[in-house]
Amino acid sequence: MTSGTSPSQGSPQVLTTTGFDEVDTPQMRRFQRRVTLLSAGGTFLDGFDLTVIAVALPLIKDEWHITALQQSIIVSAALVGSLIGALWLGHLTDRHGRKAMYVVDLLGFVIFGALTAFSPSVLWLIIFRFLLGLGIGADYPISATLVSEFSSNKRRGMHSTSLAAFWFVGSVFAYVVGLIVAPMGDLAWRAMLLVGAAVALVVFFMRIKLPESPRWLIAHGCEQDAREVMHRVTGLQVAEHIKLVVPEAVPARKLFTPRFLKRTIFTCGFWFCYSTAYYAISMYTPTILAPFTKGDRTANIIGSGVVAIIGLIGSIIGMNTVDRWGRRPLIITSFAGLTISLAIIGVNTSPSLGFLIVLFSSAVLFANAGGGILNFVYPVELFPTNIRATASGLATSVSRFGSILGVLVFPNVVKAWGQNSAIWIFAAVGAVGTIICIALAPETKNRTLEELNPEQGEPSHV
Repeated sequence: MTSGTSPSQGSPQVLTTTGFDEVDTPQMRRFQRRVTLLSAGGTFLDGFDLTVIAVALPLIKDEWHITALQQSIIVSAALVGSLIGALWLGHLTDRHGRKAMYVVDLLGFVIFGALTAFSPSVLWLIIFRFLLGLGIGADYPISATLVSEFSSNKRRGMHSTSLAAFWFVGSVFAYVVGLIVAPMGDLAWRAMLLVGAAVALVVFFMRIKLPESPRWLIAHGCEQDAREVMHRVTGLQVAEHIKLVVPEAVPARKLFTPRFLKRTIFTCGFWFCYSTAYYAISMYTPTILAPFTKGDRTANIIGSGVVAIIGLIGSIIGMNTVDRWGRRPLIITSFAGLTISLAIIGVNTSPSLGFLIVLFSSAVLFANAGGGILNFVYPVELFPTNIRATASGLATSVSRFGSILGVLVFPNVVKAWGQNSAIWIFAAVGAVGTIICIALAPETKNRTLEELNPEQGEPSHV
């Protein structure tokens, strides 16, 4: 991007493109922090709502005496919903706008989050968790797309990965809430689920005032609206002599053409592998540790919470290195570390509680430092405006297949062949993820979205 500058202030006075790569005014920085924070509010809720069911599950099991199959369905219900929500609502985000879906999906968090807390039976809990999952899945492509389109190339990695970091904050918060409401007895799991709805209501009202993405407006022929939004968020005028370019229309099926196929395989492949391994670990950490804590629920929650906290630390490490070290080395190291950690667990046939906590913590530390945060970066960087949310939604949906596979396969493999066999399966998944990243992961740091996706011709080689 180029822009006029003032000799006295050294800051841009006139905008000449839809990007914000050289805009560094205090007003713009404040706005970028606001967009990132409100988007992170959604991913915080994603992390909370997907994790809190793992915390609540032992209590639900005691109250309703549910079977192993019912446990798997309860855990996977929101994941199935998020698979559909990401693909369906991600596409609608490209068609109807970032802001519209950005607000609507939060209503799902509020309504269905509250209903899960008042579920009268296992069946209704599964139904409401599925419907909640629609909003969870939708928020991934919506939030990631909006943040990337308002960010500069130098801060895009930090802003996008902070969304992932807040996912893990939400995950840790689920364990904190579990400890706080534990004295409520049989009502504790309902209180846990209700907290998510209350937080979602606050985020919903705060999101209403955010503007639409200028890139989306221009892509849909709303040039004047785009100029007004850009002036509003930067305090700068768009140069009148500049004709804002409307990018070529790119139908969703183009994701599977030679132009984008490599990128589609990469984003879907690495996210699938990450989710398969990560969710198998995180969703069943309390269940895996339960025999080692001798029925002490507090000890179980604390041990599981330690693993979640280490995962959060991993995401923070990645967030602070992604724009300096680069995407490619970060994601390769991430999958290699995950694979090695799981392999070490697999070779130990008589683990202790401390051993499991340390190695599970190591696994999620590595996983979240790369794969767990770059799933908010790569899918929005590697595709043009007209299919950005659709591509991100597709990758999210494919990752949900991995999540569902992880949570359904793990308990059944443990039952049939033992815990070590299950761990080896997910170590193999991590190894496949490592191979995919070595072969296909591009380096995109310090490059604008327009450089990565020239929308009037062939994309740059990455």
